[in-house]
Amino acid sequence: MDTCKRCFILSLVFFMVFFEDLGTNVHGFQGEEQIETTVEDFLDHSPHFTTTQGMYDVEEVADDDDDWQMVQAKGNQFVVNGQPFYVNGFNTYWLMVFAADQSTRGKVSELFQQASSVGLTVCRTWAFNDGQWRALQKSPSVYDEEVFKALDFVVSEAKKYKIRLILSLVNNWNAYGGKAQYVKWGNASGLNLTSDDEFFSHPALRSYYKSHVKAVLNRVNTFTNITYKNDPTIFAWELMNEPRCTSDPSGDTLQSWIAEMAAYVKSLDAKHMVEIGLEGFYGPSAPARTQFNPNSYATQVGTDFIRNHQALGVDFASVHIYADSWISPTISDAHLEFTKSWMEAHIEDAEKYLGMPVIFSEFGVSRKDPGYNSSYRDTLINTVYKTLLNSTKKGGSGAGSLLWQLFPDGTDYMDDGYAIVLAKSPSTSNLISLHSTRVAIFNSRCSWKCRWGCRKKNSLEKFLYRDDL
Repeated sequence: MDTCKRCFILSLVFFMVFFEDLGTNVHGFQGEEQIETTVEDFLDHSPHFTTTQGMYDVEEVADDDDDWQMVQAKGNQFVVNGQPFYVNGFNTYWLMVFAADQSTRGKVSELFQQASSVGLTVCRTWAFNDGQWRALQKSPSVYDEEVFKALDFVVSEAKKYKIRLILSLVNNWNAYGGKAQYVKWGNASGLNLTSDDEFFSHPALRSYYKSHVKAVLNRVNTFTNITYKNDPTIFAWELMNEPRCTSDPSGDTLQSWIAEMAAYVKSLDAKHMVEIGLEGFYGPSAPARTQFNPNSYATQVGTDFIRNHQALGVDFASVHIYADSWISPTISDAHLEFTKSWMEAHIEDAEKYLGMPVIFSEFGVSRKDPGYNSSYRDTLINTVYKTLLNSTKKGGSGAGSLLWQLFPDGTDYMDDGYAIVLAKSPSTSNLISLHSTRVAIFNSRCSWKCRWGCRKKNSLEKFLYRDDL
C-alpha cells in the first residue's frame, strides 16, 4: 500500500472519529461504544485494511516491496521507513521441521495466512535443530541441505504474507538439540566436558556456535535468492532461546558469552537487530529489582536482565511471562497482578537504564493449568495488551508482544497446552485482531498527524487506548 493510500484510509478513520467527537457519527449514533463499531466497520469495508480477513489485503501488499525494508531500533521504538513499528506477533517454533516434510509443508502457509488475517506482523521461530530427528545441523558445520531449504521456504513464505521473523539460533534446553548437543559433540571430539554450561565457556563450543551463526547469516535463500543477512523479512537474530547458566549465579560466564556473540553477529551482519532471548530475570547487578522476580530461584540462574542487555551489539530487550510456571500452576488473579508488575518493571528499566525497546516475546497460559478457562486466557492477553498500550501512549519502551503460541488447525499433536487455534477461539481471535488494528493505526499516525495536528487526538485515543479491549 503506498503512502497516499494509507494517508487516505487513516484520514477517513480520523474523519469518523471527528464526527463522533461532535456528538454524532456516520451511523447516526452517539456514545463512546460506537467509536469502535464505526472504525471497525470502516476497516472491514476498506479494500486494504480489514479486521475479518486481515489487516491488509495480502494480494495488494505482496507486490509492494517499497515498504519492505529493515526494521531498526531507534531510542525506545522500532522504526521502519521512518515510521514507528509496534509489534503484535506470535511464536510457532516448529515451522522449519514442518516445512521439511511435503506432507506438512502446507501448514506453514496456512499458519501465516491465519496470522495475517488477524494482523499479526512478527513470528518468532527456530533456526536450529542440532543433531536430532530431521536435524538442520547434523554435526558441527555439517548441514542437511533439504532442511536448510525448508528454512528457506519458511522465510520466503513469511515474506509473502508480510510477516517478519525473529530467528533463534540455539536452545538452552534439550529440545531440538540445544547446548547439551554441543557438549556431546565436544566430548565426541575428545574434550572432557562435564557440564552443559560449558557451552558458554569452552572455546571449542563457542567456535561451533559461531560457525552455525555464520552458516545461517550467509545462507542464500533458494526460493528468493536473497542472503539471509540482507533480507528485511528477518526482524532480528536471537542469540539463544532462554539462556541460563546455573553453574555461575554471578552472571559473569553468561555475560561474557553474550558480549562475544552479539559482537560476532554484528561483525557478520550490521543491518539486522540482535536480541539475547532472555526470560527477564533480575540478577546481582540490580539487587533492588530482584523483588520483581517471580521466585528466589530466578536470581540464581546466571542471568541478569539489565547487565545482559547493556552488552554492545544488543539492540532490544526480551522478556518472557509465565506466571503459571514460575509462581503456581493453579491460575489466579495473582498471576494477572504479577504479569502487570513484571511488564511495568521491565518497561521502566528499558527506558531508564537501557534506552531501548522491549518485547515480551513469550507469554500465555496453559489449558492444563488447574482453574483454566478460555475467559481467563482472554483476560491475561488483555492485561498484556493494555499494559503495552499504556506504554505506547506515553512513548515508552513497551514495543510489542509475541503470543506463545499460534497453531493452525490439525496440529494438536504438537500442542504443549498453550496453543491457540484461531478458528476454534473466536473471542481470543477477536481480541488479537482488535489489538492489531490499534497497533496498525498507531504505527501509521505519523503519516497523517502533520495534516490533522493534535486537534482531535483525544477522540482517536478513545479507540486506541480505551480500557475495555
